[in-house]
Amino acid sequence: QLTLVESGGGLVQPGGSLRLSCTASGIEEFALDFYVVGWFRQAPGKEREGLSCIASNGGDTNYADSVRGRFTMSKDNAKNTIYLQMDSLKPEDTAVYYCAADYFYGNPSGYCSVQRKYTHWGQGIQVTVSS
Repeated sequence: QLTLVESGGGLVQPGGSLRLSCTASGIEEFALDFYVVGWFRQAPGKEREGLSCIASNGGDTNYADSVRGRFTMSKDNAKNTIYLQMDSLKPEDTAVYYCAADYFYGNPSGYCSVQRKYTHWGQGIQVTVSS
């Protein structure tokens, strides 16, 4: 049973940086390569927003317009961990951030959608951008 756990959140000043991590357990080493993975966030009173995704089997990395150029998503298959490097943070980036994953071996297109409806979710972690 796949379990996802986020870490690295906290309080940061505007213009600062944070790196979120999401570690997958319950799967074999390197198995994360066979999963499509994504990051989402939800601010108080707002709908959940898809931020980024990495397709399985070395496929595409895609970003929402709201974070493109400021956030960078990456994956370490050896550690079964995905990351979200967040730079030039703004107060409007304040939210609970979630990672998500689905098994998707042999993706023929190499494409992922940042709005994908995932099955597996982390518990979420708070990021607050404030002076």
